[in-house]
Amino acid sequence: MRILMVSEDVPYAAMGGLAKHALNLARAFVRAGHVVDFLGGTQHAIEVAGDEGEFGGHFIGALSGHLAGWKERRLGFYIPYKRSWLARRFARIIAKHAQGYDVVHYHGHVPNLARYLPSTINFIQTRHDQGSDCLQHTRFRNGAVCTSTDPQDCAGCIANQPNTFQRTISAIAVRRYRREVSESFLSHQTVFVSDLLRRNFCRSMGERAWGTVIHNFIDPDILEQAASQPLRLTDAAPVEVIVVGKIYPPKGIGQLVELFFQRQIPGLRLLVVGDGPDLAGLQLQFTSPGVRFLGWRDPLETQRLTAGADAVVVPSVLEEAFGSTTLEGLLLGKPTFALARGGTPELACYAAYPGQLRLYDELPELVDDLIRFTPHTSASQLDGTGSAALAVQRLLPIYRRQPATST
Repeated sequence: MRILMVSEDVPYAAMGGLAKHALNLARAFVRAGHVVDFLGGTQHAIEVAGDEGEFGGHFIGALSGHLAGWKERRLGFYIPYKRSWLARRFARIIAKHAQGYDVVHYHGHVPNLARYLPSTINFIQTRHDQGSDCLQHTRFRNGAVCTSTDPQDCAGCIANQPNTFQRTISAIAVRRYRREVSESFLSHQTVFVSDLLRRNFCRSMGERAWGTVIHNFIDPDILEQAASQPLRLTDAAPVEVIVVGKIYPPKGIGQLVELFFQRQIPGLRLLVVGDGPDLAGLQLQFTSPGVRFLGWRDPLETQRLTAGADAVVVPSVLEEAFGSTTLEGLLLGKPTFALARGGTPELACYAAYPGQLRLYDELPELVDDLIRFTPHTSASQLDGTGSAALAVQRLLPIYRRQPATST
């Protein structure tokens, strides 16, 4: 097949999970004998992504408009036309480049764009976050998971104390956006990376056959290299626990670091891998024998550190759509401690042995159990489980379906 992958998150020098997912999938389809090109953003040349930007096809930098500021934060309300404008823009660009491809597969943050595409384009989108009904894409507000479905409540995420006018305009924007996303899902095929995302969309828009669930995946080549070359620091503690992620409140890393710092258990150390707005402050306050900050590391080094650790912690307090760090820990055979939120419980199907994925309601409970943890040796699970190759097998029948028609 001739496939056009699409994502405005590509390219950047340090790409997030969504961009890596799309590029990994592109490489997997190329390895399976298909022709793949990639339609990305105009923000950089593909060369800024280094080796991660190489996928075996032609890169087209054409998506634009997604970085424009509309001053919503300053105004204190969501602008009703903003997301429709961007969806139309992306749809025009995609339609211009879609000719000659059997399927167009979108990974991005404009889920309503399919509403503006002709039904003749075999367009599929994968939903990676909660942006199908949440304009902040996270379903996280005031330090806690947001479960409200009332569009007027959304005003509280764009203004600290929204007035009646701001609540009304924001509600109009949210209703319009959700309606367009629903029409997109009904007119073209949709894949969710976890059943959590499907369920949460149904919570807002009603129970319908909105799409198919196909779990996210890892890059097997990097994982195999990491498993064969585990990295343990020269001054490693007897028990090393690793946490990887963006260092900002929804990921819960700050709370985890503070709990570790308070405990100061001899022989137990937390390794923090990642960057983010809270890193500098946490380093200044909590660097200690029990907590070490390693900053951002490239994917291979990060997974080698994971392979060399005794346990993995995933302290996300938001609802993770699909925690790639959790999946990597499980496939590397590591005991993995996580909060029982979001799509994380779904990952239990990847556990190599009973009790490998340990789920908790709250972080203090998780840390209390972790400090009593006794390391043990366990084999990694590198048999293709959770790989992009398996995702290719599941996606091909979807690619070959006729485009859906609106109902």
